[in-house]
Amino acid sequence: MKFPSEKWFEAVRKVYNSDSSLHSGGGGACHTRAGFSIGGDHYLIEFDGMECAKIKQMDLADLEDADFIIRMPVDLWRSMIDNIQSNGKADLDHTLNSLDLSEATGIAYSPVDDQYRQDLFYRYNQNFQDFFDASSRVPTTF
Repeated sequence: MKFPSEKWFEAVRKVYNSDSSLHSGGGGACHTRAGFSIGGDHYLIEFDGMECAKIKQMDLADLEDADFIIRMPVDLWRSMIDNIQSNGKADLDHTLNSLDLSEATGIAYSPVDDQYRQDLFYRYNQNFQDFFDASSRVPTTF
């Protein structure tokens, strides 16, 4: 399945929602609307409690309702996904947290400059990592 695509994210969502062992972050409960920006592709992903509730591909301008947006260069996204595919989960150099710390301006920002909403990235960081780690079970091409 091609990354990034709505089909790829839907396949990861199905894996994530069907396996409670993937819900390690903060006890698993997560309530947020997260934007993911990958090159020219943008997705709104809603997390509600113990599941990923909805995924929708959107224009970047339509992500204003997101609590925050994670934006990385395409090669950094690919490096993270390749690492997850190779190891079953991200190693310590390829987690969203380590990638955020390694980028000069970080990878998460609020589309409406609301620090409280942007902070949800840090609060639920492990949930998003668990979600992307679920992609180890989704055959991926680029």
